[in-house]
Amino acid sequence: MNETIDYRPFAPTLPPGRARAIPWITVMAGSLMTILPVVATIPILPPMGLLMLLAWRLLARYALRPWAAAPLGLFDDLLSGQPLGSAMLLWSACFLVIEMVEQRLAFRDFWQEWLVGGTAIALCLIIGRFLAVPVGAHVDTVLLAQIVTSVLLFPLAARIVAWIDRKRGPA
Repeated sequence: MNETIDYRPFAPTLPPGRARAIPWITVMAGSLMTILPVVATIPILPPMGLLMLLAWRLLARYALRPWAAAPLGLFDDLLSGQPLGSAMLLWSACFLVIEMVEQRLAFRDFWQEWLVGGTAIALCLIIGRFLAVPVGAHVDTVLLAQIVTSVLLFPLAARIVAWIDRKRGPA
């Protein structure tokens, strides 16, 4: 009875606890992207934590519990420098709105998920701008560039999440 356990991240028999932790880890890894030393003339780095969170919510509905948006948003707030609680509020609101949209739609395809995800991204960035920056600041052009970049990168995040979800197996 000498069993060997395979501890590779995507082993064929991934333990259930590790399979449930992978969505959390990927969202936190996305939030960690904000601390990379990127030199840019305008800050258009997309909120990768939000992209990963929305991709997990839209593609693998039960991978993250509904309450998971709040602690993951707190983690993102602590790293990104946004006002404390803004991502917690906005990410939780995204989960609630997506839940209401899912009740209305019987079937969804890629374009509808991209539309829902893109709308959620745009609203989070716009509301986050009003929470973090004074109203008289002229950051609207940069915000528009960040929204466009984020919405265009959402399918890549969804592809990454789909690949990870396929590799992690049933959880």
